Amino acid sequence: MTEKTVVVGIDLAGSPKRDTGICLMHNKKIIDCRTVHTDEEIIAFVKKSETKIVGMDAPLSLPPGRKTLEDNNGVHLRECDRELLKRKIRFFPVTLGPMRMLTKRGIALKKKFKRMGIESIEIYPGGTQDIFGIPRKQHSMPKLLKGLEKLGIKGLRKEMNNDELDAVTGAYTVYLFVKGKAEILGDLKKSAIILPKKV
Repeated sequence: MTEKTVVVGIDLAGSPKRDTGICLMHNKKIIDCRTVHTDEEIIAFVKKSETKIVGMDAPLSLPPGRKTLEDNNGVHLRECDRELLKRKIRFFPVTLGPMRMLTKRGIALKKKFKRMGIESIEIYPGGTQDIFGIPRKQHSMPKLLKGLEKLGIKGLRKEMNNDELDAVTGAYTVYLFVKGKAEILGDLKKSAIILPKKV
């Protein structure tokens, strides 16, 4: 009997007013995928899932030497961000205006999950989609859905919105990480982004 790997992927929004996609996956099967808004909804979902690991599409660390985002020391990129640049994977830097709110929220949730005994890792659905040659949500939602189906993910629905599809991608990335099929860009103890290994 195959051991069940329980993971959660979160496509986090910077503000509770905006949609956050969240996905619970057992192995490669979606058990629950929905849109939520508040931190309380996110925490309740994760707690109910009984997972030990969560992947968040949000920066979970600050650039080197910065104690806060307001502490502008001229450093805008982390080691993991530089690695994305080398691989020509497009992303928004942590210190960019709209990213600041997302970073603060991600770091705050990471602390809350840690108190619950849950590990948080930083994932990047757009990067995962690039590696597998799947169009990102802004290019083609139907092709993104089809690409995720080809990866063997079960339980996808045509009516899933873009945030939910990114949450599915994120959960799948966490699943690959747990199975030893993902790369760690950077240092997991300080600042890292998890991406699937190229096959």
